Amino acid sequence: MAFVEQGVFPGACFSCPDAVRRCVLDDGLQVVKEADRFLLGLRLGRGRAESTTKAYAGAIAMFLRWCASTGRDWRTAARDLSLFILWLKWQPCASAGRTVVVPGPGAEPARGARRINGVLVALRGFLSHAVTEREVPAWVLEQLYQLGDSLDLPSQAQAEDGRLRYRLCAQHRLHEEEPEVDRASDEEVVAMFRACRSARDRLTLLLLARVGLRPGQAAGLRRTDPHLVMDSRSLGCRVEGAHMHVVRRQNENGAWSKSKKAWAMPVDFLVVQAFDQYVLERYELLGAGGSDFLLVNLFRPPYGSPVTPEAIGELCEALSRRAGLDRRVTPRMCRHAMASNVADAGGQLDEIQMLLGQKHPESSRPYLHPAASRMRKAIDRFPSPRELSEGDAR
Repeated sequence: MAFVEQGVFPGACFSCPDAVRRCVLDDGLQVVKEADRFLLGLRLGRGRAESTTKAYAGAIAMFLRWCASTGRDWRTAARDLSLFILWLKWQPCASAGRTVVVPGPGAEPARGARRINGVLVALRGFLSHAVTEREVPAWVLEQLYQLGDSLDLPSQAQAEDGRLRYRLCAQHRLHEEEPEVDRASDEEVVAMFRACRSARDRLTLLLLARVGLRPGQAAGLRRTDPHLVMDSRSLGCRVEGAHMHVVRRQNENGAWSKSKKAWAMPVDFLVVQAFDQYVLERYELLGAGGSDFLLVNLFRPPYGSPVTPEAIGELCEALSRRAGLDRRVTPRMCRHAMASNVADAGGQLDEIQMLLGQKHPESSRPYLHPAASRMRKAIDRFPSPRELSEGDAR
């Protein structure tokens, strides 16, 4: 049975975040070399996040486990990927506490379509890499992809000259229900803010709901990233006004900015005031010590160590419960609230795109949830048929 284990790159420094990796081991606890080369290239050659490498390693491990349990050679098992999908759907997860496969009417699948598609994405990348390295036959690509054209792509993705383009489409992909992510309401954010018990928690919540950062971006901020003065040229920065720099780095706490590019995020007086209160709180508890990270542990050991992205999610869950909300407000809902508030205030799509640090303009549309009052005003602006007829009569 193949499984995933954390390892260290040979010859690497143990204190270096790049030294941590995920390995796929076989039944004899030996590293599967083909998978290891792919994961090394993914992590170091392509600069993907450690969490992505972990997810890919887990997907490859499941595929190898299925091949071993069904007596298939993984190098040629791509012809039976439909059976692998069926296995993924009904084979119980290790955490489910079940060992018996129970398919059929009324049974709950062990994995949903979104999870299965994620496994297939990792598997296609692994097998394509193996074809390139001539570790598996070239015909495996025909089992993974089929030839398609650009007619089914959105207009933004089609060629400007209108010519037909051919592309490779995945052979196997399940239909996913569109996930519905709601925004956090202003009332919910205010209630959570009042439920905070420290200046650090208030600043963290504002970074999510007022600045629009992801948990990995907020946890990855360093003390030198905020420039909260009107003129930062003395710091070597030409960005006007109070702002924060969001930079993609390798961080010891697992924080990772999804955006590859760095950008400066403007902040308002509420964030500046919350930052000032947090600096005083941190100095009273830690003095001048502690990590170089902005958000650190103040109330439990290890004191001064950086806060993790998972801890930020736990904070939102605790604040939702403490504020007496009837639902759990997640960091993602706070980010949606920030983008929607910008739109409700008259912000344009390109402005929201830049504020969220996104590369493509269309990526910002799912974050827009117009307020009910704005939709009511949009309807009220339309004249009624009676008003139109009365105007013609006059």
